[in-house]
Amino acid sequence: MTSGTIDATPVLRLTPSDEEVAIRDAVRKICAKYPEDHMRQSAERGDAMADVWADLAAGGFVGLNIPEEWGGGGLGMSGLIVVAEETSRAAKGSVMLVVSSAIAGSVLSRHATEEQKDRWLRGIADGTTKLAFAITEPDAGSNAHNLRTELRRSGDGYVLDGQKTFISGAESADAILVVARLRDTNGQLAQPVLCVVDANAPGLRRHTIAMPFIGADEQSQLFFDGVAVDADRLIGGENGGMSAVFDGLNPERVIIAALMTGNGQRALDKATEYARDRTVWSTPIGAHQGVAHPLAEAKIELELARLMTQKAAALVDAGSAEAGEAANMAKYAAAEASIKCVDQAIQTHGGNGFTIEYGISDLWWFARLMRTAPVSREMILNYVAQHSLKLPRSY
Repeated sequence: MTSGTIDATPVLRLTPSDEEVAIRDAVRKICAKYPEDHMRQSAERGDAMADVWADLAAGGFVGLNIPEEWGGGGLGMSGLIVVAEETSRAAKGSVMLVVSSAIAGSVLSRHATEEQKDRWLRGIADGTTKLAFAITEPDAGSNAHNLRTELRRSGDGYVLDGQKTFISGAESADAILVVARLRDTNGQLAQPVLCVVDANAPGLRRHTIAMPFIGADEQSQLFFDGVAVDADRLIGGENGGMSAVFDGLNPERVIIAALMTGNGQRALDKATEYARDRTVWSTPIGAHQGVAHPLAEAKIELELARLMTQKAAALVDAGSAEAGEAANMAKYAAAEASIKCVDQAIQTHGGNGFTIEYGISDLWWFARLMRTAPVSREMILNYVAQHSLKLPRSY
């Protein structure tokens, strides 16, 4: 992490800087203001932990990755992963750190016009504006080239029609960064384009997807029926949509990885505290290797995932060509490590691990989701096999 600027040379610190320590401490203090089960309470209220977000925003923490000239901290992904990890460790993690700060913030920083940055990026930086990100469709998940949501020219602007699914945080977003395909003059769906649509735009409908409890943010289906899009809402113009999309996906994977390492650490914190205190036959259960060794293995895997997450953040910040590989590996490793940590925490607690009171089962849903979303472990393995190992493409 650098002080106020992003270094063009990837640097991976093996010990935290004073700046990182200060950020972690400040974020922990903010999270500690709220009760342990605040996320569950927030989910029941449907307020997406707006109070926690407001406190983090007031401290300047939700826009740490945004360039300083647009009101952010200028610390890139290396700064934002600290916030993501600490909030998740406290069970206060927000999907908006992924979709608004990381994805939309990165895309707008690199591809928006000065006017668009002034309109949207400043608000993302200070947390007063939140953008969701809509790419997935019922028939186009991993295959983004099969998108059917379309943007067609109409007068001086455009009209948007189509459907999106599993869109995170749309219920609390001010606007949505939508990936569509431009319908060309021959009537064919052409290259992907990006546009910003107000969350309350006429012709936009949202339906909540019923899910088991995984967090304060909802999953939604979005329906666009003749939604008017002004020309100044296109990000990257008519020809820059795909490159803009990819510039948001690596940051997405990095921040998800940080949320997962935080989630896994929370599970280990709970498990080790319980293993030290829970006594059976006059001996703390943590003294038994059958309990201790699986927790130690989980800790090792979690630390390896954290290291890859930090490496991926540094490569993204430097604009390295190796960022895609590292970001995918980090997301894969962190999700797997988080699942292992949570599973072992449940096993350590025995029956208590399944109760709402101990708060571990909620961690499992979050971890298990991220093995599948936003890109599955299988697609990451395909990526590594093809791009890292140079094996023939399998799909």
